[in-house]
Amino acid sequence: MLQKKEEFNTHFLLSDQVHAVAKVPPTEKVFLWLGANTMLEYSIDEAVALLTKNLNTAVVNAGQLDEDLEYLSNQITTMEVNMARVYNWDFKRRKAAAEQK
Repeated sequence: MLQKKEEFNTHFLLSDQVHAVAKVPPTEKVFLWLGANTMLEYSIDEAVALLTKNLNTAVVNAGQLDEDLEYLSNQITTMEVNMARVYNWDFKRRKAAAEQK
């Protein structure tokens, strides 16, 4: 991995709608917030590997979710068509029953 040996400026979120600017010195370690009040120290190479793996997993999951949403959309359309058919059948049945009386 390409590592810069000079400091750089970055913007980061302090809280909702509050951002700050910081100068980051050259470093060999980074801290990643993993959630559930867990933060771990990683070397830069380990952090890049972990984040790349997480990104690839997220992309695969997003693809699966897209397929699931498409399936659900088709099922909803099928259900709406079937509901319309049942309604029309019932309407015709009631109309025929009313005409016989």
